[in-house]
Amino acid sequence: MSNILGQKWLLNRRHFLRGAGAAVALPLLNCMTPLRAAEAVTKPRRSVFVYIPNGVNVLTWQITKPGADYEFSEPLKALEKHRAVVTPISGLHHPHGLGQAHECSKIWLTGAKISQEGGAFRNTVSCDQLMADVTAPHTRFSSLELSISRGDTTLGWSRDGVPLPAEDNPRTVFNRLFGAEVGGIDVQRRRLNRRHSVLDAVLSDAKTFRTGLGGDDRTKLDEYLHAVRDVEVRTERLDAWLNVPKPTVDKATGEKLTRNVSKAEAGEYYRTMYDLIVLTLRTDMTRVVTYMSGSESNGLAIPEIGIPQTRHELSHHNGDPEQMARLSRSDAFIAEQFAYFLDQLQTVKEGDAALLDQTMVLFGSGMSYGHSHGNANLPLVLAGGKALGLKHGKHLDFNLPKLKKYDLATPGAHYGVCSRPIDEKARLSNLLLTMANKMGVETEKFADSTAPLTEVLA
Repeated sequence: MSNILGQKWLLNRRHFLRGAGAAVALPLLNCMTPLRAAEAVTKPRRSVFVYIPNGVNVLTWQITKPGADYEFSEPLKALEKHRAVVTPISGLHHPHGLGQAHECSKIWLTGAKISQEGGAFRNTVSCDQLMADVTAPHTRFSSLELSISRGDTTLGWSRDGVPLPAEDNPRTVFNRLFGAEVGGIDVQRRRLNRRHSVLDAVLSDAKTFRTGLGGDDRTKLDEYLHAVRDVEVRTERLDAWLNVPKPTVDKATGEKLTRNVSKAEAGEYYRTMYDLIVLTLRTDMTRVVTYMSGSESNGLAIPEIGIPQTRHELSHHNGDPEQMARLSRSDAFIAEQFAYFLDQLQTVKEGDAALLDQTMVLFGSGMSYGHSHGNANLPLVLAGGKALGLKHGKHLDFNLPKLKKYDLATPGAHYGVCSRPIDEKARLSNLLLTMANKMGVETEKFADSTAPLTEVLA
């Protein structure tokens, strides 16, 4: 990272404004500001969301004591060294119905209500995209969507409820973020200009066409035009950023992140994706990242620790002790990779603070356990964001004291806790609202939220 830290990629602001023209008025960028003058610029606020597929083994994952003197459960032991910067959370739920397993990841960041009568599912905007609307003017990419399965699994959804494509290949992601523009800048600009011409024609034709439509059709057309205008804004932003040189990544880092890492090497694959996220954040290429570490139908096997089954297979254990033990080991493995991610975020410094201090990270799932698709008492860990006003060091539990105590020795009893909320007002949307507000999103409500989750605020 010597070239980044050496500031060889800094850009003179006057030169940039002349080169970009007046298409988009961008604010002062970090790449225009020497590091020694960083105190004169507002530090970036960042958010990362990491999804666990198919829930967890709730009988071994559950932390049983609230407050500061809690003990991490066995699968979460890897987070012990990060106790001061993480908050395990129990008791939050989402509004979807029991049994809607394949929608859990889709609504994890949207809180959209799933039809109980088998009607068509329509998603809404995800929390990360509300954040991206605020941070996009400051970064080359408005957000970054990552997954373990290209295209069909994503956490990010547009304002029109359209899924944002995610990428699963580290080399492809690296080249998109830090590689040279295909064909050079002039070729890229011509392509953007052609796209802009098409968008102009579409908007012009639609304006004429709209006058002869009825009310419902006008609404549908307006939704479509909103999406077209979003593309137009992104096109203009991409054009302006063509004049800003990308950060130069040192050879060793580039080679490490562009290797062909097999998903059969689950740990190496996860850590490579986490390293990519850290590099993306530290170079300020984007400030909002989502990572599907697996979908409900596609979670990685972990042969390196003797687990040949996918998480979907393990989650439908039907009470088989061996399968449940493997699921717990899989949970611990995923938590270990997440702990590695926090290690890196704490190691990287911005001035005298860690990158993690300016970064909120939510790690968890949209279901508590996959055996019966329980969707209350969601497994969640909030990390980082100290400089953004978050506090940590406690197990935040919305089940106790209403529940009195956890009965993990009776599976049916705890499965009940994970199927029906103990506290109906304890909603994941409250946490998402709080995180959105901390990123500068000005709203008093998100999805089915009832109020900000003040318990995580300093």
